[in-house]
Amino acid sequence: MKIQAMNRAARSLGASFLAIAAGSFAASAAMAVEAQSVTFEGAAFVNKGLVGVGRVPADAKDKLGDTLGGIGSGMVADVKTWKREGDTYSGVFYMLPDRGWNTEGTLDYQGRLQKFSIAFTPNSGADTAPQTQLKLDYQDAILLHEADGRPTTGLDAMEVRKAANGFPDLPSAAGKISVDNEGVVLNADGSFWISDEYGPYIYHYAADGTLLGAIQPPPALVPMRGGAANFASNNPTKGGAEPKPKNPESGRQNNQGLEGLTMSKDGRTLYALLQSSTIQDGGEGGGSPKRYNTRFLAYDIADPKAPKLAAEYVVQLPRFKDAKGKQLVAAQSEILALDDHRFLVIARDSGHGQGLKDADSVYRSIDLFDTSGATNIAGTDFDQAKPVAPGGELDAGVTPVKYARFIDMNDNTQLGRFGLHNGGANDANALYEKWEAMALLPGLDDQAPNDYFLVVASDNDFITQNGAMQGNAYKDSSGANVDSVLLVYRISLPEGMKPL
Repeated sequence: MKIQAMNRAARSLGASFLAIAAGSFAASAAMAVEAQSVTFEGAAFVNKGLVGVGRVPADAKDKLGDTLGGIGSGMVADVKTWKREGDTYSGVFYMLPDRGWNTEGTLDYQGRLQKFSIAFTPNSGADTAPQTQLKLDYQDAILLHEADGRPTTGLDAMEVRKAANGFPDLPSAAGKISVDNEGVVLNADGSFWISDEYGPYIYHYAADGTLLGAIQPPPALVPMRGGAANFASNNPTKGGAEPKPKNPESGRQNNQGLEGLTMSKDGRTLYALLQSSTIQDGGEGGGSPKRYNTRFLAYDIADPKAPKLAAEYVVQLPRFKDAKGKQLVAAQSEILALDDHRFLVIARDSGHGQGLKDADSVYRSIDLFDTSGATNIAGTDFDQAKPVAPGGELDAGVTPVKYARFIDMNDNTQLGRFGLHNGGANDANALYEKWEAMALLPGLDDQAPNDYFLVVASDNDFITQNGAMQGNAYKDSSGANVDSVLLVYRISLPEGMKPL
């Protein structure tokens, strides 16, 4: 199933585009946009600009006949497949939908990984280019299931399956494990680790999608209601009962689970980042302006059957003022390891983008953080009932990670080179709200050995007017058709940094 970005864009917008500028993509003075350098902890990180765009149509279908949506919730590239022929690159991506179409209530959607082969021809020209540099060819779906064949479900986790057979208490509904998948990494043996919002847990799956194990986070992150674990996120089925109370009394906030997941280069450490702070650390439910002290976990997975929490740090998320001057927090939606202490992170506002009331985002950024010198709180009282940031104020004895801004995704100078924009007309070329996936791939350029392609993908929430799920047609009440969009930046990392 070939998905051609140019054809889709032309149908949606009736626009014509100029041809891609010819010539080699070697790093040179011919770059259309001046490189932007950020010095962070003495090392230079360089953004050489947006060099490609790809789209998956909102109404595309997967091998089960369901809408091929939500695929930007998580993404991992199989670096072993990555190769270059001339100016064109190719490889395999595994893209992770979350819990299916759920803008009007959660559904019994089986978790899955969508496999794509991709072809990428970068464009650094100055003229407006078509959105066709990254072409995605849908290959297959890996369905997630238990060893007995029972599929996972996207239904809100209104039940708890008690610990058994080496598994902890598990979020569940309708007798199935409930997952709201958000981050994915690929092991050398072909298995996958996938983080979710409900637990917030990290699950280990075999290459064929069979569940192998589950990591339960420290007690401080487990959502509690009435003194017991309760994994509901207040997203019941249409017309279904809400949890009581709607928000947990401690632990992760509703829909603010382990959004970010990445792995060390040697495959021995798994890193996960909570989307924003726990309830007791300033979360308070919803979009609290105090929810900026969030938790970053590092697990030793040298023995994947017995993961161990090795470290835990506090990440202070960016704070900004919206157009009305209100103080807000840019929650995170993905991380990517650059080495054993430096990471990329997507931080963004919410409620702004294509199909929403306001298309103008204030903060949508790919940032950097560094754990060097930060306080390791793993195994302390902060992992139990003691808040690390009561009322949003970080404990005086805790040093957070260092943090710096890197790539402004709302830069309309960059976006405009591919017909995209932030704010302005609320059309199919306005960026959607949710950017939740990253992948890093080598530039394979002898003239610029420290250059990489950073791919960022959007989660479109399965929003379409020609949708299908579980054999039933649907039209999202927004009236919008939101394509899944991928952006590709060319970046240069500090000398000696080899993340792949």
